[in-house]
Amino acid sequence: MNIHPVLARVTERIRQRSATTRQAYLERTRNARQSGTVRGHASCTNLAHAFAAAPGNDKLVLREIRQPNLAIVSAYNDMLSAHQPLERFPALIKEAARAAGAVAQFAGGVPAMCDGVTQGQPGMELSLFSRDVIAMATAVALSHNVFDGGLYLGVCDKIVPGLVIGALQFGHLPAVFVPAGPMTTGLSNDEKAKIRQLHAQGKLDREALLEAEMKAYHGPGTCTFYGTANSNQMLMEVLGLHLPGAAFVTPNTPLRDALTRAAAERAARITAAGPEYTPMAEVIDEKAIANAIVGLLATGGSTNHTIHLVAMAWAAGILIDWDDFNALSDVVPLLARIYPNGSADVNHFHAAGGMGFLIRELLGLGLLHEDVKTVAGQGLSHYTREPFLDGDTLVWRDAPANSLDTDVLRSGGEPFSADGGLKLLTGNLGRAVIKVSAVKPANRVVEAPAIIFDSQDDMLAAFSRGELHRDFVAVVRFQGPKANGMPELHKLTPALGVLQDEGFKVALVTDGRMSGASGKVPAAIHVTPECLAGGPLGRVRDGDVLRLDAETGVLEALVSPVEWDARVGAVADLSAHQHGIGRDLFVNARAHAAGAEQGGITFAPYPTPAA
Repeated sequence: MNIHPVLARVTERIRQRSATTRQAYLERTRNARQSGTVRGHASCTNLAHAFAAAPGNDKLVLREIRQPNLAIVSAYNDMLSAHQPLERFPALIKEAARAAGAVAQFAGGVPAMCDGVTQGQPGMELSLFSRDVIAMATAVALSHNVFDGGLYLGVCDKIVPGLVIGALQFGHLPAVFVPAGPMTTGLSNDEKAKIRQLHAQGKLDREALLEAEMKAYHGPGTCTFYGTANSNQMLMEVLGLHLPGAAFVTPNTPLRDALTRAAAERAARITAAGPEYTPMAEVIDEKAIANAIVGLLATGGSTNHTIHLVAMAWAAGILIDWDDFNALSDVVPLLARIYPNGSADVNHFHAAGGMGFLIRELLGLGLLHEDVKTVAGQGLSHYTREPFLDGDTLVWRDAPANSLDTDVLRSGGEPFSADGGLKLLTGNLGRAVIKVSAVKPANRVVEAPAIIFDSQDDMLAAFSRGELHRDFVAVVRFQGPKANGMPELHKLTPALGVLQDEGFKVALVTDGRMSGASGKVPAAIHVTPECLAGGPLGRVRDGDVLRLDAETGVLEALVSPVEWDARVGAVADLSAHQHGIGRDLFVNARAHAAGAEQGGITFAPYPTPAA
């Protein structure tokens, strides 16, 4: 299969950049591998503790040392709609593991916070750091060292990246990720956005807003817009960590249950005790990471993955940066339009052909590496198929030959746009990313005076006072990992959308994050270095003319170099962000957090890639 020259070049650049760290990671992984079942190397006392509470037949199997033992690590809680269905999964997995001659034990739970609940609230300041807490909790769950493989149950924003990072510390073990699936379609995304804007304008009361939100978020399963949670599920398919086509099957259906059982059966088969040993360390390699970037770009996926993918790759000894995203964005076409890049939700995307169609199209364009290991077997072509039930039997068939809805999903020959959904911006304000797939071309270049805010609440207060009905660039600073944990600033979207709809040229520039649902307003986000780390965004003054040009990749203050160099960065009082809602416990995380382009990680196992 011919590989696109840009994909080949970027992959080779990643390989060369990562040579030392990747080799060190693989050596540690090889050293961790043990012959036979892992628990066979435990002492009798250790072993007795490990299965003291196991049911009788499971205990007999575990005692015999021959059959694999699978760890279940779950992010279940019943507050998150996306994770509530996971309550049933351990029983299904244990039953299927027994049928496959294995045992599955619930190894541990990991925290799972919902950005939808904490959006615009103080708890959001723990969100990014929760990813690394989840990674550590995953490692703790596996640290008993009696497991031969893992099944990882999680869906949402920081949870899947955290599970991946934690599982990669045990890269000698196979890993199968088990999703819960999206909720059924509720209130349309266009209607939801319209109602939010009307509320922001004071034209609808809170009761009407709540009623609409309850119709949008109405049952078990993942929120159906294409934010970080559903971008996670897309990535798990492209990385080969799901069973093919598992991402977007709705919860509590016979097909979803069949896929969950099949995940356990497959995990047993690919352990070192089975015939197709497939350690996670060999699934997540440089080609797989390059594939993940392509998948993100081709679907207009979440901007959060310009942080999370860096951290996930880093955990496997692979160093990527935003130049890699940008180079691939120039050649990867946009093949999907899912809200906020269109009006459809992920259920429509799945029905139109879904991941199987998308992956086949990208393989045909030479924009994915086919020759990778996956949990389904050698080669990404396994993921051009979709699952269905033939009676009670789970089988796979080829994805549709043609898109069933070209307003949602298109072939490589007729893309929505010729390039991807993310761009790198550079200039005297630092480095930033922008999601352009939902921004109309007429709005992609903004040159206007800056208005500076040190919090999103300050900007919303100015909007409420009627002070923002003009062309301007909102600079929301001191929102990086070191300052306050880098909360999402999605609460700003309705107000900025109203102003843009009124005909004003508006944009956002921030060292913080937007939601994975970043939408129609141009937003230069993740500005690195952040203000608290001495980033140049701190030198901006009210009234400075800023230029955000998403077409040419420019982000700069139009200030003379002499004056710019003479300026001193602003200072902010961040004391209000250090206490309450658990923030006191994250002082070390804030102090040690890397920049956004370095994954915002709070640990540093490898040298920091050059910015």
